[in-house]
Amino acid sequence: MERSEAFNVVNQYVKNSGLVHHMLAVEAAMRFYAKREGADIELWGLCGLLHDFDWEIHPSLDKHPVAGAPILRERGVPEDLIQDILSHGVDTGVPRDTLRRKALYACDEITGLVTAVALVRPSRSLLDLEASSVKKKWKDKAFAAGTDRAEMEQAAKEFGIELWEHAGNVIIAMRKIAPELGLVGNIQQ
Repeated sequence: MERSEAFNVVNQYVKNSGLVHHMLAVEAAMRFYAKREGADIELWGLCGLLHDFDWEIHPSLDKHPVAGAPILRERGVPEDLIQDILSHGVDTGVPRDTLRRKALYACDEITGLVTAVALVRPSRSLLDLEASSVKKKWKDKAFAAGTDRAEMEQAAKEFGIELWEHAGNVIIAMRKIAPELGLVGNIQQ
């Protein structure tokens, strides 16, 4: 599957721009790690881009992403990629037993926290955001209370990376697409 085809799937099923931005952010982080690991950048990117395509039509953890898998099969998404996407869900029965699956799990939740931190900065930008700022906000449990910090810690551990190094890597990855994410803010490029 080509990226353009995957993005068409996203646009067909996702109307919320925030959710599209989340999937683009996860895609960017997955591409970063694929490059670092010498893996297939396109395949890892597709995994990140498609991972939540069905959230609006199946907005519960008992249905997402399992109920979306048949749609991906109909669209010709390779089965190994579908299994990777299933692995990020809760109680899907698909283990996170490959590096790509561990990366997806690790990149999913943290992109939301990074975005939230960028949006409350005076610059409203990723371009001047550092992991230390994310760490500072991490300590404030009322900030981005909907993010699961325990999940982020566990996911980074399973992926084999220190949490704040991971946050820094995700920021670097997301900076590359800051304009698409609406996170250039008021910084002049």
